[in-house]
Amino acid sequence: MLVPIMALCAGLLLATTARTARGTDLRSAGRTNVADLIRAAEAKGAAADVEVRQLQAQVAQQTNQLAKSDATIAGINGAAKPLRDPAGLTAMTGPGLTVTLDDSHQRITDPNVDPNWLLVHQSDMQAAVNALWAGGAEVVSVQGQRLIQTSAIRCVGSTLLLNGKVYSPPFTIAAIGPQQQMRQALTASKNLAQYRKDADSYGLRYSVDDKNTLAIGPYEAPIGLEYAKIGL
Repeated sequence: MLVPIMALCAGLLLATTARTARGTDLRSAGRTNVADLIRAAEAKGAAADVEVRQLQAQVAQQTNQLAKSDATIAGINGAAKPLRDPAGLTAMTGPGLTVTLDDSHQRITDPNVDPNWLLVHQSDMQAAVNALWAGGAEVVSVQGQRLIQTSAIRCVGSTLLLNGKVYSPPFTIAAIGPQQQMRQALTASKNLAQYRKDADSYGLRYSVDDKNTLAIGPYEAPIGLEYAKIGL
């Protein structure tokens, strides 16, 4: 009695597969998976970044050339020049600190340990950056990306999203400024205290290193303000 039932089920399965496939291969090796889409998008974004920088350089060169014969353009350039430093659009060098945060690589078998305690979170990164600013930092970068007033540190899963680029741990924060004051601000930070405690308990990395000379480049991402409007 089981043979007819099994044959009927097999027939239904074959019919369903044929109808779904509609003559195509359901396991086609040529189908693009999510990882391929992500890699393609990253490559496209990197190429667009290069093109933007090239166009910006061309515009700056032509503007400077035009300023030699146009008093209006020369006046605008002159008024904008002292604003470039506070806007983060010029490279800076000087003594400072680097702070490195990394996920734990220890094998924790205690069922009472929350896996989230073993990861670097957005709040940890922001706490370190805020402490450096409070300690008198003049310039701060994360993963080599210059931070300005509109920069936002966001975590997506275990990765960092900053200025349109994605980074994986370890995360390095560099700050130019008074080393001793910035160290004291990091130690005094209440928002960073839990991370330091977890670093001691679960092997998260937390290191602060003095640097005699740090070089931090200018902010290169597009500058724009996003704000809400009252709907009509």
